[in-house]
Amino acid sequence: MSPQIWNANFIALSPMFGPFLQFKEYIENMQKWPTHGDFNRLNVLKGYEMRTQSGKSICFVPPHASKAGIEERYETKIYLTGEIPTRLSNWHDFFNALVWRVFPIAKSALNYLHFHAQQMESAHNFKQRSSLRDAATIFDESGVVVVSSSIKLINMLKEFCWEELFWHERSAVLSEMRFYVFGHGLYEKVLNPYIGMTGKGMCFHVSGGFFEQAVPEQLAAVDIMLKLHLLESFSSNADLTPVPLLGYPGWDKNNNDKAYYRNKNYFRNRPA
Repeated sequence: MSPQIWNANFIALSPMFGPFLQFKEYIENMQKWPTHGDFNRLNVLKGYEMRTQSGKSICFVPPHASKAGIEERYETKIYLTGEIPTRLSNWHDFFNALVWRVFPIAKSALNYLHFHAQQMESAHNFKQRSSLRDAATIFDESGVVVVSSSIKLINMLKEFCWEELFWHERSAVLSEMRFYVFGHGLYEKVLNPYIGMTGKGMCFHVSGGFFEQAVPEQLAAVDIMLKLHLLESFSSNADLTPVPLLGYPGWDKNNNDKAYYRNKNYFRNRPA
């Protein structure tokens, strides 16, 4: 798929776009790239207004002209004003806007972590970014939420037991485990998936009844779980585990073969 050509039917390209299915009708009615007004209408769709941790209403606005100190200003601007600088005709920023709508509480928590870490770095005159801010950036761009009612399956994933997990426990994975893409940079890659595409995962154990809920309810529950983890426990990249997305059953047409999971360039062994 060409990098910046609009496709209102992009959700049909991959099951990894599943979290956006609830907005499918709204998106498919867009005959061209959405405007800031379209993003802001999506913001209040279904009567829910997104807010930052500082209580500001989220609003998508044109980006600032200057690029100096862009990351610091970007996160600070969002936290203090609720305004999210957003480029138009751009998949990366488009997916960022959609992720804000799917996971508004977690996104606001990530923004708070950035803002708080920046304030601490400035107060102590740090020359480099903190490990927390590095981790927050990585999860924001490449995060995947792994939810399972089976501790066994979660442990297999964390132990890099890929063939055992995705092949020998295939039916259990389909019934007892879900991957939800969070990172907007990762969603951009899903437009043109490739072997090697890997997310950075946070894993949560849930009850079996979790999967009896409709997907929007599952996502709302994940949003709350993410917020609590981000604000109470998240500290560095060590809290994230690699997730080879194309290993999930059905997420690549070629993974219906045991040999697929023996590609050690993708399904790597756990580092010593």
